[in-house]
Amino acid sequence: MRVRDDHDGRPHVVIIGGGFGGLICARELAGELVRVTLVDRSNHHLFQPLLYQVATAGLSPAEIAVPIRSVVRDAENVTVLLAEVTGIDLASRRVVLRDEDPLDFDYLVLAAGARTSYFGHDEWAHVALGLKDIDDALEIRRRVLLAYELAEHEDDPERRRKLLTFVVIGGGPTGVEMAGAVAELSRFVLARDFRRIEPRATRVLLVEAGDRVLSAYSPELSTKGLKQLEELGVEVRTGAKVTHIDAGGVHLGTELVPAETVVWAAGVRASPLAETLGVKLDRGGRVMVAEDCSIPGHPNAFAIGDIACFPGPGGKPLPGVSPVAMQQARSVAANIVHSVTHQPREPFTFLDKGSMATIGRSRAIAEMRGIELSGFLAWLAWLFVHIWYLIGFRNRLVVMLSWCWSYVTYKRGARLITGRLFTDGAATVADPPKRP
Repeated sequence: MRVRDDHDGRPHVVIIGGGFGGLICARELAGELVRVTLVDRSNHHLFQPLLYQVATAGLSPAEIAVPIRSVVRDAENVTVLLAEVTGIDLASRRVVLRDEDPLDFDYLVLAAGARTSYFGHDEWAHVALGLKDIDDALEIRRRVLLAYELAEHEDDPERRRKLLTFVVIGGGPTGVEMAGAVAELSRFVLARDFRRIEPRATRVLLVEAGDRVLSAYSPELSTKGLKQLEELGVEVRTGAKVTHIDAGGVHLGTELVPAETVVWAAGVRASPLAETLGVKLDRGGRVMVAEDCSIPGHPNAFAIGDIACFPGPGGKPLPGVSPVAMQQARSVAANIVHSVTHQPREPFTFLDKGSMATIGRSRAIAEMRGIELSGFLAWLAWLFVHIWYLIGFRNRLVVMLSWCWSYVTYKRGARLITGRLFTDGAATVADPPKRP
């Protein structure tokens, strides 16, 4: 088997993953005395925090994604490779690709992210959709919008209630944002679009196994977040454990909640690539990294972002959020340059700038350096931060204009049901889209 080798004397840095960590690392290494190959199985960088907006028809996919090649087009030492990584041999410094020649590396940056975890119940995946990429978001959007269309011509009241019941599992930021957005969609956006059904009667149920939603925040902010959810009409069930999910709905112990559309936001697990490394992983499948984010025993290989377990204050691992990945990317890029120029490396230190979660229109909570905000001010802060971190000026401008329009008019312009629905019989919400 031939090994891909374009060696020109400069050390070769292979970055796996074009998310926040991988893309920032590549940009930081632009113009340095290294060759960089950025490998991703998608051709675009995705602003994942806004996926729920695509899933609820608030934004179109192009507004939260940008082609990776366009971001690094001016970096002559950076090459983008559309390929799937199937394994990593740290000892021989080689990345194995599906249907491609393997890549040799001098330095490796593993930024492959995470996937949805069903805690050992992967059979639930076809019913309870996760939200990790654009395909997930578009399928959720399809199911949500199609549920209203099917309910519009459904005569059976029980079947109609099931169609208009949406269950979101997981009370973290993703689950809260998703539940709030679906509630807004039904109460404001779709309220006058149908004749036989009343979209405002939609039931949105948020299920959390813990004793409160948004448990990563202070109890005070968690309570304020709960109140804002309830103001939107979201029914919140805490201390409720999901025991089974099937076509009939969600089972909470012995109780069945009939629902046609279920969204899973309860957990994530690191990319399976971590399991090919042969190194120590934590319970979530993340790589246990050293103080400079390198993989112990392999100083020229680094792991950052969701796939890395880095101890924060008190020994608790840093959360899998974009600020962590971006700061780690800059630190790793600097240390690679230090290594190439024979300078000592520096340990990674995370600067916590706070965290925030949106709950709906003018509703959010935020915690920033000891300052707690909720309501409209928190929403403005959330809006500014998310716009600021969008890659590319066009995305910032388009998203801002889209949100301003949506805020003023309560209209959403991405309410498309994709896929051919009736070529093989009557449509159902859980069916995958029919392709030509």
